Amino acid sequence: MVHITEDQVKAAVSIHDSVGLIEEAFLRLGQGQMVNHPRRRIRLEGGAFLHAMEAGCHLTRRFASKLYVTHPEQGARFLVTLFDSDRAEILATIEADALGQIRTGAASALATKYMARPNATVMGLLGSGWQAESQLAAIAQVRTLGEVRVYSPTQANREKFAATMSERLGLNVLPVESAEVAIKGADIVTTITKSRSPVLKGQWLSPGTHINAAGSNHIKRRELDTLAVQLSQILAVDELDQARSEAGDLVQAADEECFFWERAIELGEIVAGRRIGRESDDQITLFESQGLAAQDLILADAVYKRVVASS
Repeated sequence: MVHITEDQVKAAVSIHDSVGLIEEAFLRLGQGQMVNHPRRRIRLEGGAFLHAMEAGCHLTRRFASKLYVTHPEQGARFLVTLFDSDRAEILATIEADALGQIRTGAASALATKYMARPNATVMGLLGSGWQAESQLAAIAQVRTLGEVRVYSPTQANREKFAATMSERLGLNVLPVESAEVAIKGADIVTTITKSRSPVLKGQWLSPGTHINAAGSNHIKRRELDTLAVQLSQILAVDELDQARSEAGDLVQAADEECFFWERAIELGEIVAGRRIGRESDDQITLFESQGLAAQDLILADAVYKRVVASS
């Protein structure tokens, strides 16, 4: 058994090759070759949570379990354990903060690849934190972005993000003064915030926009208002069972009887060619990203093989 650190993860896998790995995960899910268990949580007094999620792959004969703890004052710590199923052997424990950031950005990029218009060039980004970096970097792998407009409530944060990512990616990243300015006229929209109430209003959306809602995985939090959900003519989730328990945008719209779960499809079905991600240029499409253990498994296995090969 080996222990793989955050620095080793960053050296072994990058945004540049992560989209293909995550595409492999969703393809296998869509073909029934992977088993994924939704996240479960234990809460203790003081607001600390233990989160657990697991997946297995029939083809690679691998299991992965992701455990992480969050605390309102101390932050979060992530760990993935990778197993060989045939030998009942622990292969690796992997520090998984960077791994989670990479796979979350890659999932939005994959949805963008299959659901956004091929000629989409303008991106609106709500959120300027660490996770927003991988969202932008990954999406830039699947579409040629001529302009990126970023908004977050603190002016200094959005200006720093715009300057940093413009230099890093060679893109035209502009800090803007409101969420509305970021979203209006955008071809691709990504929300990656910690907001409990909607930051994106449906009235700002243009025909043909693709939305990635990636910031919330709790039924009491939402980034999109009900109109944005209603306007989305093709609506994909990473997995239905997990979305029903975590996708606050959809759960709250369903509670208002403005959304019905029969409308939702899984991204794996689109990747596997069983469903269509976009039928026309004027459709508004939506991907609700909660994050799956299946994604962690695919990336963890790749990291493990590359670290072992280089040692």
